Amino acid sequence: MFGCEQASRLSALLGLDLPLDGASAALTLGASTGTSRGLGEIHADTSGLPASACPTGMAHINDYCIDRYEAYVVELDAAGHEFPHSPYTPVEGLTVRAKVAEGVVPQGYISQVQAQSACQNAGKRLCTAPEFSLACRGPNHEASYPYGGTRRQRGKCNEGKGSAVSAVFGQGAPFDNQLMNDERLNRWPGGLAKTGAYAASVSPFGVFDLVGNLHEWGAEVAANGHGAFRGGFYGDAEINGPGCNYVTTAHSAAYHDYSTGFRCCRDAD
Repeated sequence: MFGCEQASRLSALLGLDLPLDGASAALTLGASTGTSRGLGEIHADTSGLPASACPTGMAHINDYCIDRYEAYVVELDAAGHEFPHSPYTPVEGLTVRAKVAEGVVPQGYISQVQAQSACQNAGKRLCTAPEFSLACRGPNHEASYPYGGTRRQRGKCNEGKGSAVSAVFGQGAPFDNQLMNDERLNRWPGGLAKTGAYAASVSPFGVFDLVGNLHEWGAEVAANGHGAFRGGFYGDAEINGPGCNYVTTAHSAAYHDYSTGFRCCRDAD
């Protein structure tokens, strides 16, 4: 747990003034519910289930819980003590734990492998494709956006702002690994938003920013070693599918850049 000085440092770093949640033991890598269920086999039913079935900061849908906001992370030392980590820098060589709160800068610059580990260190896991889809579109499987319908409504989600690389470094800047992980990209004014800043991006289940803000790594890994991230980011949430249907599978599970983030899921108690 944080001491007073560490909590103050993290609050200042992330721009918030709130209590920081604790953490629980890690889960086994890859443990999940619904990994074999088809998209049409998950139906929204939250009736008769206690609110305590999910930890604070998570929404309860069927037999799983999902973070209401995109994750930020803290660093862990060998004794398990938590220390602040800048959401504008990669987590290479670090042990990190996922956290969830409204009004913080979410963690970009993170790979699927690193995101999975961060979730496990919080007693959670990455979300499966059906879990993400249901949380995003709600009970209406025909919807393409958290706010409903199949037509994009500009400004409701944080998307459509174009490349931060071009905005920060100019047209013609190389899209190489070093530049794509430069901390200035997510500090670009008007680009990445704090969690929950776009009130209209909330899904029918009370989950924010499933479309736009940051790409979100999912749990699946293809036979070629590529992972999948969903929902688009603040630059674009349409090119690889509209809104909730947006998915990119072009990168390995070890890939990260300024646009890649995540949120966690877990089984409901």
